[in-house]
Amino acid sequence: MSASPIEVVGQWLQNLLDPDVVNSVVAPDATYVSLNTENAELSKILPWAGTSYGPQAFLGNLGEMFNRWENQAFNVTAMFGSGENVAVFGDFRYKSNSLGKVVSSPFSILVKVVDGKVTYLQFLEDSYATAASFRKDGSWTIQTQVGAEPFQV
Repeated sequence: MSASPIEVVGQWLQNLLDPDVVNSVVAPDATYVSLNTENAELSKILPWAGTSYGPQAFLGNLGEMFNRWENQAFNVTAMFGSGENVAVFGDFRYKSNSLGKVVSSPFSILVKVVDGKVTYLQFLEDSYATAASFRKDGSWTIQTQVGAEPFQV
């Protein structure tokens, strides 16, 4: 009997950077969507943002993240499934290696598992907070509504 989708996702979550495990649970043509489908500006800050494919995308994207941040906490608070779909929710705390800034964020992951292999993964988190962990200086002038006064962040 093959592993359930939840068991497959659990195995991946416990072995994020282990090439043997990743190659055994991720389909060769799996789609990995991180934060958005494509955003050139965000990709300059978070190079893994966007869509990539295959087990190497999983290993490469997570490797890039952990080269830039020290993982201080990663907590799964709920994981449940329906058929091929698995939802994972939780929170994490990272410390940027470049500036030492600590950021916390909730996260959610949608995973599709077909025949014991991850075929699709979508990872979402507070991209503003995580990108801000690399913010050295500068500000934005923001205007969120027509006629509203702009403000600095």
